[in-house]
Amino acid sequence: MIVSVPRVLPVLQSPNQNHLLAALPPEEFARVAPHLEPAALRLGESVYGPDERMRYALFPTTAIVSLHYVTESGASAETAGVGNEGVVGIALFMGGDTTSSSAVVQTAGLAYRLEACRFKEEFNRGGFAQRLLLRYTQALMTQISQTAVCNRHHSIEQQLCRWLLLTLDRAASNEMIITQELVANMLGVRREGITEAAGRLRDQGFITYRRGHLAVLKRDGLLTRTCECYGVVKEEFGRLLADVRHR
Repeated sequence: MIVSVPRVLPVLQSPNQNHLLAALPPEEFARVAPHLEPAALRLGESVYGPDERMRYALFPTTAIVSLHYVTESGASAETAGVGNEGVVGIALFMGGDTTSSSAVVQTAGLAYRLEACRFKEEFNRGGFAQRLLLRYTQALMTQISQTAVCNRHHSIEQQLCRWLLLTLDRAASNEMIITQELVANMLGVRREGITEAAGRLRDQGFITYRRGHLAVLKRDGLLTRTCECYGVVKEEFGRLLADVRHR
């Protein structure tokens, strides 16, 4: 599992900070708005665990949630991340209230919770919200599939760059608190591999880090070192949600 905390100034909480909530037509948003509960998510907080019944859907605004799987030995690997572009809890409208994976807060921040029954009720109406959630689910499935391919076939440096770029797309800052051990656990690789990869990126002036603190100095540099997986995920989200208009 990977955990990080971007350094950000306090912000006012608004549902429109989440792209999916902001995309709902006024009449559909009006139905769910009274039931949205603001929540401050702590670093490392469990949103749900394996086979745990989901009680609500979670719409991050400034927080980032890591979806990952933990093996019997205790090792874990991240399959996807969810930030202000999405929602945690797609199993609620896909026919099941539980999954075999876990969801843990990777970046502390803010979010909105919507009770499971309200979430499913709005989806089952068959309106714009349903079409939007189905498109988002397809994009999320692309991210999960591409993560599996990347972790299997691409170098540790490329995987690290992919993760940093995806985090930057969701975060309000280019700085975060992160340890090499946690990155290694997330990618399912040896810590020594992360140390070497991060060292090369630092030597090239793309990142800097000290005592668990990491800052991205040159995003374009990471783009030159990552694999195609980052672009595939970003393009799929853009393709599926490009025509969505925010209120």
